[in-house]
Amino acid sequence: MMAEPIPSTLDDQARDITGAVLQATLVDLIDLSLVAKQAHWNLVGRQFHDVHLHLDELVDLARKYTDEVAERAAAIGFSPDGRTGTVAKESGIPAFPSGWVKDRDVIKQIFEAVDTAVRRVRPRIEETEKTDLVTQDLMIEIVRQLEEARWMWQAQNAGYESDKPAF
Repeated sequence: MMAEPIPSTLDDQARDITGAVLQATLVDLIDLSLVAKQAHWNLVGRQFHDVHLHLDELVDLARKYTDEVAERAAAIGFSPDGRTGTVAKESGIPAFPSGWVKDRDVIKQIFEAVDTAVRRVRPRIEETEKTDLVTQDLMIEIVRQLEEARWMWQAQNAGYESDKPAF
Protein backbone atom coordinates (compact mmCIF):
# COMPACT_ATOMS: atom_id res chain seq x y z
CA MET A 1 0.00 0.00 0.00
CA MET A 2 1.37 3.42 -0.99
CA ALA A 3 1.49 6.09 1.70
CA GLU A 4 0.60 9.72 1.14
CA PRO A 5 3.51 11.68 -0.35
CA ILE A 6 5.56 14.06 1.76
CA PRO A 7 4.50 17.60 0.81
CA SER A 8 7.28 19.56 -0.86
CA THR A 9 8.49 23.06 -0.13
CA LEU A 10 9.27 23.30 -3.87
CA ASP A 11 6.74 23.71 -6.66
CA ASP A 12 5.97 20.51 -8.58
CA GLN A 13 8.30 21.24 -11.51
CA ALA A 14 11.23 22.22 -9.27
CA ARG A 15 10.62 19.13 -7.11
CA ASP A 16 10.57 16.84 -10.15
CA ILE A 17 13.76 18.29 -11.69
CA THR A 18 15.59 18.36 -8.36
CA GLY A 19 14.30 14.91 -7.43
CA ALA A 20 15.57 13.47 -10.73
CA VAL A 21 19.03 14.95 -10.06
CA LEU A 22 19.05 13.51 -6.56
CA GLN A 23 17.84 10.10 -7.78
CA ALA A 24 20.52 9.89 -10.48
CA THR A 25 23.17 10.87 -7.94
CA LEU A 26 21.82 8.35 -5.44
CA VAL A 27 22.17 5.38 -7.77
CA ASP A 28 25.67 6.44 -8.86
CA LEU A 29 26.83 6.78 -5.25
CA ILE A 30 25.31 3.46 -4.22
CA ASP A 31 26.99 1.75 -7.16
CA LEU A 32 30.31 3.49 -6.47
CA SER A 33 30.24 2.18 -2.89
CA LEU A 34 29.44 -1.34 -4.13
CA VAL A 35 32.21 -1.27 -6.75
CA ALA A 36 34.71 -0.05 -4.14
CA LYS A 37 33.61 -2.78 -1.70
CA GLN A 38 33.93 -5.46 -4.41
CA ALA A 39 37.45 -4.21 -5.11
CA HIS A 40 38.18 -4.14 -1.37
CA TRP A 41 37.27 -7.81 -0.97
CA ASN A 42 39.11 -9.04 -4.08
CA LEU A 43 42.32 -7.02 -4.01
CA VAL A 44 45.70 -8.77 -4.19
CA GLY A 45 49.24 -7.49 -4.63
CA ARG A 46 52.17 -5.66 -3.04
CA GLN A 47 50.14 -2.55 -2.30
CA PHE A 48 47.31 -4.54 -0.69
CA HIS A 49 47.32 -2.78 2.68
CA ASP A 50 47.38 0.82 1.44
CA VAL A 51 44.88 0.26 -1.36
CA HIS A 52 42.61 -1.77 0.95
CA LEU A 53 42.45 1.14 3.41
CA HIS A 54 42.01 3.69 0.62
CA LEU A 55 39.05 1.68 -0.69
CA ASP A 56 37.45 1.82 2.77
CA GLU A 57 37.75 5.63 2.68
CA LEU A 58 36.00 5.73 -0.70
CA VAL A 59 33.21 3.44 0.53
CA ASP A 60 32.70 5.68 3.57
CA LEU A 61 32.58 8.79 1.37
CA ALA A 62 30.08 7.28 -1.06
CA ARG A 63 27.86 5.93 1.72
CA LYS A 64 27.88 9.24 3.60
CA TYR A 65 26.63 11.12 0.56
CA THR A 66 24.24 8.33 -0.42
CA ASP A 67 22.41 8.94 2.84
CA GLU A 68 22.52 12.73 2.50
CA VAL A 69 21.21 12.59 -1.07
CA ALA A 70 18.37 10.19 -0.18
CA GLU A 71 17.37 12.27 2.83
CA ARG A 72 17.41 15.47 0.74
CA ALA A 73 15.14 13.81 -1.82
CA ALA A 74 12.73 12.75 0.91
CA ALA A 75 12.83 16.23 2.46
CA ILE A 76 11.63 17.80 -0.80
CA GLY A 77 8.88 15.20 -1.23
CA PHE A 78 10.65 12.98 -3.78
CA SER A 79 10.74 9.29 -2.88
CA PRO A 80 14.35 8.01 -3.21
CA ASP A 81 14.83 4.61 -4.83
CA GLY A 82 17.98 2.72 -3.88
CA ARG A 83 16.72 -0.77 -4.69
CA THR A 84 19.21 -3.10 -6.36
CA GLY A 85 17.21 -3.33 -9.58
CA THR A 86 17.06 0.44 -9.88
CA VAL A 87 20.78 0.82 -9.21
CA ALA A 88 21.67 -1.91 -11.73
CA LYS A 89 19.46 -0.34 -14.40
CA GLU A 90 20.29 3.34 -13.92
CA SER A 91 23.88 3.68 -12.70
CA GLY A 92 26.60 4.76 -15.09
CA ILE A 93 29.51 3.59 -12.94
CA PRO A 94 31.69 1.02 -14.75
CA ALA A 95 31.24 -2.54 -13.51
CA PHE A 96 34.03 -4.17 -11.53
CA PRO A 97 35.18 -7.65 -12.58
CA SER A 98 34.62 -10.74 -10.48
CA GLY A 99 37.48 -12.67 -8.91
CA TRP A 100 40.87 -11.55 -7.65
CA VAL A 101 42.23 -8.32 -9.11
CA LYS A 102 45.83 -7.09 -8.89
CA ASP A 103 46.46 -3.88 -6.97
CA ARG A 104 47.55 -1.87 -10.01
CA ASP A 105 44.40 -2.96 -11.91
CA VAL A 106 42.21 -2.10 -8.93
CA ILE A 107 43.75 1.38 -8.77
CA LYS A 108 43.13 1.95 -12.49
CA GLN A 109 39.56 0.66 -12.35
CA ILE A 110 38.66 2.58 -9.20
CA PHE A 111 40.11 5.76 -10.69
CA GLU A 112 37.87 5.20 -13.73
CA ALA A 113 34.83 4.62 -11.48
CA VAL A 114 35.45 7.80 -9.46
CA ASP A 115 36.19 9.76 -12.64
CA THR A 116 32.88 8.59 -14.11
CA ALA A 117 31.03 9.56 -10.93
CA VAL A 118 32.54 13.06 -11.01
CA ARG A 119 31.69 13.51 -14.69
CA ARG A 120 28.10 12.39 -14.07
CA VAL A 121 27.48 14.45 -10.93
CA ARG A 122 29.21 17.68 -12.04
CA PRO A 123 26.54 18.72 -14.63
CA ARG A 124 23.86 18.24 -11.98
CA ILE A 125 25.20 21.32 -10.18
CA GLU A 126 23.93 23.48 -13.03
CA GLU A 127 20.67 21.54 -13.32
CA THR A 128 19.72 22.56 -9.77
CA GLU A 129 20.78 26.21 -10.07
CA LYS A 130 17.24 27.40 -10.75
CA THR A 131 15.28 24.67 -8.97
CA ASP A 132 16.85 24.34 -5.52
CA LEU A 133 19.98 26.04 -4.23
CA VAL A 134 20.09 23.79 -1.16
CA THR A 135 20.39 20.73 -3.39
CA GLN A 136 22.87 22.58 -5.59
CA ASP A 137 25.01 23.17 -2.51
CA LEU A 138 24.91 19.43 -1.77
CA MET A 139 25.92 18.62 -5.38
CA ILE A 140 28.84 21.07 -5.11
CA GLU A 141 29.98 19.41 -1.87
CA ILE A 142 29.73 15.94 -3.40
CA VAL A 143 31.73 16.96 -6.47
CA ARG A 144 34.37 18.60 -4.28
CA GLN A 145 34.80 15.39 -2.28
CA LEU A 146 34.70 13.11 -5.33
CA GLU A 147 37.24 15.25 -7.20
CA GLU A 148 39.59 15.01 -4.24
CA ALA A 149 39.17 11.22 -4.24
CA ARG A 150 39.68 11.20 -8.02
CA TRP A 151 42.94 13.11 -7.63
CA MET A 152 44.21 10.63 -5.01
CA TRP A 153 43.37 7.59 -7.16
CA GLN A 154 44.83 9.29 -10.23
CA ALA A 155 48.08 9.96 -8.36
CA GLN A 156 48.34 6.28 -7.44
CA ASN A 157 47.53 5.24 -11.00
CA ALA A 158 50.18 7.60 -12.39
CA GLY A 159 52.75 5.94 -10.14
CA TYR A 160 52.18 2.65 -11.93
CA GLU A 161 52.36 4.24 -15.36
CA SER A 162 55.88 5.47 -14.49
CA ASP A 163 57.04 1.89 -13.77
CA LYS A 164 57.85 1.48 -17.47
CA PRO A 165 61.57 1.15 -18.22
CA ALA A 166 63.23 4.38 -19.37
CA PHE A 167 65.35 2.65 -22.02
